Amino acid sequence: MCKDPAMVFGDDGRHRLAVLVREGVLPLELGLVHQLFGAARTADGTPLYEVVSCGVEAGAIPTDADFTVTAPHGLEALDEADTVLVPASHALDETRPGDGPVPPALRAAHARGARLASVCTGAFVLAAAGLLDGLRATTHWLSCDRFARQYPAVSVDPAVLYVDEGRVLTSAGEAAGIDLALHMIRRDHGAAVAADVARRTVVPPHREGGQAQFIARPVPSSRGPSTDAARTWALRRLDRPVTLADMAAQASMSVRTFTRRFRDETGLSAAAWLTHQRVERARELLEQTDLPVDRIAERAGFGTGASLRAHMRAALGVSPSTYRATFRGPSG
Repeated sequence: MCKDPAMVFGDDGRHRLAVLVREGVLPLELGLVHQLFGAARTADGTPLYEVVSCGVEAGAIPTDADFTVTAPHGLEALDEADTVLVPASHALDETRPGDGPVPPALRAAHARGARLASVCTGAFVLAAAGLLDGLRATTHWLSCDRFARQYPAVSVDPAVLYVDEGRVLTSAGEAAGIDLALHMIRRDHGAAVAADVARRTVVPPHREGGQAQFIARPVPSSRGPSTDAARTWALRRLDRPVTLADMAAQASMSVRTFTRRFRDETGLSAAAWLTHQRVERARELLEQTDLPVDRIAERAGFGTGASLRAHMRAALGVSPSTYRATFRGPSG
């Protein structure tokens, strides 16, 4: 998805992200937002986001652990935010998500053009404010049934990691907040910046939003059969034909066993995973090289520029040339 100029950036060139901290906030979610967005930088090291924490009022806020955090700002911070992110607060989300001044403040932020996002059960707060009506959304899979009952106007998807509806985004459990943050950084600043943030924080650079929240069968132990070697092999030859039978052979499995094991380990079919990896390779080449589109299509394994254009439009909603013009770094 191409970045939306209407939502970036502030007067100083940085995107202002306000994190709404409420009583019972999950510390992991609060920390990961600051860590990931705070690590997004230009090539010369300039921060791309200004991340600020705010509460209903400024001051100490109890977490769901045995310590408090201090929010230096109150809800007035939402007035100047380009993005407002709502981490989970299990003490409030499923019982009193519409209480107090938070929903009106979120509606006001949305009305003036801010982007809104939630992690885990923070989606209840967005829904209580009426900001998810008529949209797809997700939350932690354990809370999806309650969410669907409380908010029938929202189309809840219990199986995905995150849902991007443009100006409103929702994500599943705590770790899915990492995927959402990287997706938002990628959407704002491109694949290279998001990949750099992932490397700095030692997390996977990209999991598709449509990937399953959890895997029904356990991932095989390191001593058991795995598709990891086949995936590594495929990544090294994205510019060449790779078939399901080829990958199964690399894992020394039958195609049937490999297909089942691959989905168990990644949440995706081998074909969907391979297409995603090729799109990611194309994005990197568009951002970092002067290669023509047809040559990038060959190196990413799509064969022709027409095929690359079709896949990028399906995955990102933009053409390769538009993507390059949007995300190409000044040193590229």
